[in-house]
Amino acid sequence: MRVTIAAIGRMKAGPERALLERYLDRAGKTGRAIGLGPVDMSEFAEGRGETAELRRSAEAAALTPVLAGCDRLIALDERGSSLSSTDFATRLGAWRDAGSRRLGIVIGGADGLDPALRDRADLVLAFGAMTWPHQLARLMLAEQLYRAATILAGHPYHREG
Repeated sequence: MRVTIAAIGRMKAGPERALLERYLDRAGKTGRAIGLGPVDMSEFAEGRGETAELRRSAEAAALTPVLAGCDRLIALDERGSSLSSTDFATRLGAWRDAGSRRLGIVIGGADGLDPALRDRADLVLAFGAMTWPHQLARLMLAEQLYRAATILAGHPYHREG
C-alpha cells in the first residue's frame, strides 16, 4: 500500500526537514518488505483567501487531485481520535490486508481542513489535545509511519511496557 502525504505549507531546508526525510526513507525501506510504502510527500502553498473558509476551500482544491486515487484517507486534525502506535499500525495493516493499494494522509493549513475533505476521511487522527506546528506534525507522522512499519514487520524498534 503506497502512502501519499499531502500537506499545506512547505518545509524549509534544515534539521527538521532532514529528520523528516530520514524517517520517510526509513518507513519506505522497512515497509517495502511488508507491502507498506513507499511514502511520498506533496507540499502545497497556503490558501490566499480573505477568510478562513475561503483559504480552507482553496487548500482543499489543491490537495484533492493528489488524493484522488487513494483507497483510504487519514486526516490529521486536532479534533480527531488519538491512537496508540500499536493501534495505528494495526489499522494500517488491516487496510493493507483488505486490499487497499493507496493511503492518503492529509495535513491542512493554519486554518485546519475544509470540512468536506475531513468528512471523507476514513480516520480523523490527532496527535493529542495540544496544537502542534505543522512541521512537527509532519515529523511526528513520518516517525509514526516508520514505527508502524517496524511493528508490522516484528522489528524491535517499538517497545511497550
